[in-house]
Amino acid sequence: MIGPPREILIVDDEVGIRELLSEILLDEGYRVALAENAHEARAYRVRAQPSLVLLDIWMPDTDGVTLLREWGAAGLLTMPVVMMSGHGTIETAVEATRIGAFDFLEKPIGLQKLLATIARALKSGAAQEPRRVSLAALGTSAPVRETERALEKLVAARRPILMLGEPGTGHEIAALALKPAEGAWVSLADGTRLAANPAALLEEARDGTIHFAEIAQYSKNEQKGLAFMLGKAERHGLTLVATSAEPLAALAAEGRFDATLLSALSAGAVTLPPLRARREDIPPLIERYWRSGGDAGAPLLATLQPATLATLAAAYWPGNLDQLAAVVSNLKLLRGDITPDHAKRLIGEAGTAGGVAPVAPEITARFFDLPLREAREAFERVYFEQLLAREQNNMSRVAEKAGLERTHLYRKLKQLTIRFSRRGEDTSG
Repeated sequence: MIGPPREILIVDDEVGIRELLSEILLDEGYRVALAENAHEARAYRVRAQPSLVLLDIWMPDTDGVTLLREWGAAGLLTMPVVMMSGHGTIETAVEATRIGAFDFLEKPIGLQKLLATIARALKSGAAQEPRRVSLAALGTSAPVRETERALEKLVAARRPILMLGEPGTGHEIAALALKPAEGAWVSLADGTRLAANPAALLEEARDGTIHFAEIAQYSKNEQKGLAFMLGKAERHGLTLVATSAEPLAALAAEGRFDATLLSALSAGAVTLPPLRARREDIPPLIERYWRSGGDAGAPLLATLQPATLATLAAAYWPGNLDQLAAVVSNLKLLRGDITPDHAKRLIGEAGTAGGVAPVAPEITARFFDLPLREAREAFERVYFEQLLAREQNNMSRVAEKAGLERTHLYRKLKQLTIRFSRRGEDTSG
């Protein structure tokens, strides 16, 4: 048996049956838990989840079908359950299966049939377990965790996934996080093979995952190949993962990207958050880039001036992770005492809280890719980030320029998840 032994819960009021099944399963390498009635089984399920349950139908306190129904109603039927009975009926077996039982075994149970049913049930249960996606390489902030959950839902639903986001937000890292533990993994840096022979790619990646990088660069023929694969993916057990750092909606509006293909992919769209939306990730990312590549000396965060770290954390980072990695690489060359001015020169004065980061045309163009409510929120976030930078976090001046009461301003910044320091407040009263 590969991996840790699976635990099987045996629920049966006959001690002889429990002991016999327990001996068989222990000999096969499984772990075993025992319950002699529904009451004990309920208590066990509350504190643990077995890999499989062998559940007798006829018990003195509560019959197995009723217990099965209870678990289903409570959301606890998250493992395969095989029903057992010495005098069951077809109607009972059908009812148990309808409620959610994996199979029905009639006593006395033959050894080979028992083991074969357990093997099938455990395989089925493993296939239904939710796939965990880790984006820890991007950070651990709430926006990153939300992106992980969104990707997990799409993977569970076996939908094609389209990862969008500004340049440098980690498209390749996020795509690799979707690489399956088992099954094929095919990653395409461009669309050449899609135009040449998409059918061959289908066979190569069957029952696996295929990654298409930067599909905004695809030619018309390559887009047709991607559309072909999209239509055949489900039949081939295939998960499609596409990425783009360019606004596909704008390209579709210009006729440079197939609008029908974009519509089909958008059902599984996820946007990777930029660094400025998750500033708490910046210090640990700085340390990680500092330590990468071998000998980097003492931990950077332990020696960095607080003002310098604040400068780095408050920067606009239009290049996101790529820009951050390049800046840290240059900081390694400086060594010694790295001042805020050093950091500002490396980032560019306009990229820090002491200056104002320009709003690039491609950022404003993205507003038109969004529904009105989301576009308004995106605009407000850029507006207040620019205003905070221009006024150097002086909240009195920010509130005055925005035409808001300070209380309303704080509420708005919190709603937009913009971090700020309360400078310029009148605290005399």
